[in-house]
Amino acid sequence: MPFAHFTQLGHETTRRVAFMGEVVLAVSRAVVRGGRYRPADFARVLADGSARALPIVTVVNLLVGAILAFVGAVQLVKFGAGIFVADMVAIAVSREMAAVITAVVMAGRTGAAFAAELATMQSNEEIDALEVLGLPAVDHLVVPRMLALLLMLPLLYAFGCAAGLLGGFAVGASMLHLSPAAYFDRSLAALTFAHLGLGFSKSIAFGALVAWAGCYFGLHAPRSAAGVGQATTHAVVSGIVGVIALDAVFAVCANALGV
Repeated sequence: MPFAHFTQLGHETTRRVAFMGEVVLAVSRAVVRGGRYRPADFARVLADGSARALPIVTVVNLLVGAILAFVGAVQLVKFGAGIFVADMVAIAVSREMAAVITAVVMAGRTGAAFAAELATMQSNEEIDALEVLGLPAVDHLVVPRMLALLLMLPLLYAFGCAAGLLGGFAVGASMLHLSPAAYFDRSLAALTFAHLGLGFSKSIAFGALVAWAGCYFGLHAPRSAAGVGQATTHAVVSGIVGVIALDAVFAVCANALGV
């Protein structure tokens, strides 16, 4: 039994890596030669992963920024260093929290939608029909979703940063009675290109990961109603765990590079 388990795990890992390579090649072809997907489908996915996701991304990041400022204010005010709450919030939001929280929200929202939609198509044999017509599922279904999150997650990260800073300012102004000018001066001084660049790079990687998880588990879902639920669950869990694990890799690499 253990040998069979490890064999199955090896086959699953190989299939996931092969799918990842196929997606990378398909996205490269689409960028160089143009995509084989319908522009209307791409526009729909783009809107779903951008404007329609903006309210929840903004609200969650606003609350996270407020929580960070509250926790920092409780400790820093004991040492008479309340003004440094602005530094702490600016660095934590731009470097870590905006990218991670935005990716987690998108994994639970858009990644789950990708998996459910593709799993339903798999159950209804629509993907088989596309293959018969000579339209590869990766080129026609996966590439627009991958490109949409690759393009939109960095923009959502920027909005998340702004919302997190605003949440921190609200707590700093109410609890510590900091002036807006002093707070934003400290925030701008702490927001270096290194922190923003690291967060921006994370958002691109997280977007690719969330899109990959949603599409992979959707295309490989069992052909049943229960399979749709399983694909959605696996996509969300894999997306969130993958984002946290990838963030840890980024942290180790950033520490090694001195960023």
